[in-house]
Amino acid sequence: MEKLLFITDTFESLDAKKDTSILMMEEAIQRSYLVYQCQLEDLSIINNSVAANTNTISYNNDQLKKNEKKESFPLNDFKFSFIRKDPPVDEFYINALHLLGLAQSQGAKIYNDPLSIQSFNEKIFASYFSEFTPETLISASIDEINNFYNFRNKKPIIVKPLDGMGGKSIFKIESFDSKDIKILNHLTKDEKTQIVVQEFMSEVYEGDFRILVIHGKPFQKTLARIPQGNSFKGNLAAGGIGVARDITKKQFKIATEIGTYLMKHGINFAGIDIIGDKLTEINITSPTCAREILNQTQINPIHEYFKIL
Repeated sequence: MEKLLFITDTFESLDAKKDTSILMMEEAIQRSYLVYQCQLEDLSIINNSVAANTNTISYNNDQLKKNEKKESFPLNDFKFSFIRKDPPVDEFYINALHLLGLAQSQGAKIYNDPLSIQSFNEKIFASYFSEFTPETLISASIDEINNFYNFRNKKPIIVKPLDGMGGKSIFKIESFDSKDIKILNHLTKDEKTQIVVQEFMSEVYEGDFRILVIHGKPFQKTLARIPQGNSFKGNLAAGGIGVARDITKKQFKIATEIGTYLMKHGINFAGIDIIGDKLTEINITSPTCAREILNQTQINPIHEYFKIL
């Protein structure tokens, strides 16, 4: 039987009810693959070959379980390896990507391409397609951020770090008072690191849409992540509610153009985020929302992904 490797956060931290990595493992087992899992720190170079110290994953009483016994294999032993570690793409992540890049040069098939994960920050990536993005500034300068705010007639803006996920550390700036400046100093680490600044789009209350791009093609169903209560954050991890919807013509157009570019860079599974008709992010590390789409529509994006791997 052929082997697949999933490089993720700890197996215990993956939520079986909603994690896309778990859904991928389930699909792989149904397709009679042997499934293995490891973390970034389990990668090594041994005798000039990149290897992974892994655990097998299998069903036990209808649930995926991890075998505690470790087994080491060269990455070339796996038919495919999937890097699905959540951000931030920090020093530890980058070190592992260097090893995975070497493994790829030695013939291992790794998705998404580790060199592309190194090259494309998920928050900056959208700027490669500026014709689709909202008004955006990326800067460490509070003066530049203030100028952006004033230029837009002091309309609300959104600020977020370059390495965040799940709605963490996203703030709405409405008055640029001392409290807001304190937030900006915190996010920029006293103006030493860049952050993303974007116009606030009220369309977010209708949904922050996740569109899965699978082998360069937009999936037919999307997930509208709708903020709840007084929140402006649609992210599921921040309390948003996900509602599956058919993809719109505009979303399809944006996702198709991006999908062509992604495939040229070895990215065959991505999640793009659209508010209104504006592209805000391109997620390539560990895109999610496949489980929610499956649960609500009975159409499985991961089945489509594996069908043409």
